[in-house]
Amino acid sequence: MSSYTLLGPFKQIVTMENLPLKGPIENSELKIQENGGILIKNETIVEVGPYDEYVDAQIENHTPLDGEYVALPGFIDCHTHICFAGNRFLDFEDRNSGVSYLDISKRGGGIWSTVENTRKATEEDLLLGMIGRLETLKQNGITTVEVKSGYGLSVKDEMKMLNVIKKANSRHQLDIIPTCLAAHIVPREFPNEKSYLDYLISELVPNIKRDDLCTRFDIFIEESAFTRDNSKSYLNYLKQNGFDITIHGDQFHTGGSLLAIECGAVSVDHLETSGNKEISALAKSDVVAVGLPGASIGIGCDFLPARKLLDEGVSLAIASDWNPGSAPQGNLLAQASILATYEKLSAAEVFAGITYRAAGALKIKDRGRIASKYAADIVAFQCHDYRQILYHQGELKASYVWKNGEML
Repeated sequence: MSSYTLLGPFKQIVTMENLPLKGPIENSELKIQENGGILIKNETIVEVGPYDEYVDAQIENHTPLDGEYVALPGFIDCHTHICFAGNRFLDFEDRNSGVSYLDISKRGGGIWSTVENTRKATEEDLLLGMIGRLETLKQNGITTVEVKSGYGLSVKDEMKMLNVIKKANSRHQLDIIPTCLAAHIVPREFPNEKSYLDYLISELVPNIKRDDLCTRFDIFIEESAFTRDNSKSYLNYLKQNGFDITIHGDQFHTGGSLLAIECGAVSVDHLETSGNKEISALAKSDVVAVGLPGASIGIGCDFLPARKLLDEGVSLAIASDWNPGSAPQGNLLAQASILATYEKLSAAEVFAGITYRAAGALKIKDRGRIASKYAADIVAFQCHDYRQILYHQGELKASYVWKNGEML
């Protein structure tokens, strides 16, 4: 057994096995291995079983953990903006004084202020900032993270951001899934959104394809960003050229979620204003709904209707939306715990939303569960019951994180 690695003992292993991709989940549906061990070979999980049986097999590559721990699949943060420069604490102060997010954007704050800072920053500055945020994510049990561009809004600066994300992926242990969000807002250099989207199609997309910088594109459908009609042709072009698409939708006004369904997007993210029509349509589709409670906390608006989405049969993932403006906190577990309190989500639904359902939002099939043939991405918390993790609302930090079987 010298070629195997044994992790454990764990008081509980929450495997997330055999749970549905869509709809509600009761805690009673969770498969939990008590007093368990995880057997790994070549970065992949072989099996999960009673720890004592593996010890009896005399596996050489094993150092027993001292204390009581609960193991879960490594968390997946499937929507972030952690490549940026500067901050927007003045926006936060203005929002707390009653100025709306959209009004801040209209007067030159918001996303545009981050664009100006990010354009001025060097690649090295952006890389150092991003590496620091990746370290924070790792400490919070994240093993895979999606990272968007979108603060460049020109070919030169979007390429700069995507190259930084690529470098970070090679230098840091976490897996990074890059997404191009060049269609974040219309930059001031362009007279209208159509001219800018045409520019992205003719100038940016070929460069991204040539340098293999990402396989995913995102767009912000909103009054302060892009309209449904102009976005549709842009998204269809991307799909026809082999890219996956996702949409920022239904944050302040509806429309984005229905477009996501129509265009065959992998996910639609935000959904704070989604109503019965949007929820019903999502339930009949394969589009993953990604809730971003950090943005609701940062802006001070309602959470997405998570309970209703689940009860109607939607696949709900939960992500941090970590960005310098609307969601500066970046603590996925804290945000998901708070969302659970307000929307009455079970622990099983929360953990599904930040593991295998989040993987589904990124079209990844090899992680998000502790099961045979899955990547050995695992996080352990020092407690004796998995429900204690959410109970502490993000204050209970990961004690151990393994990526592909290697302790980080």
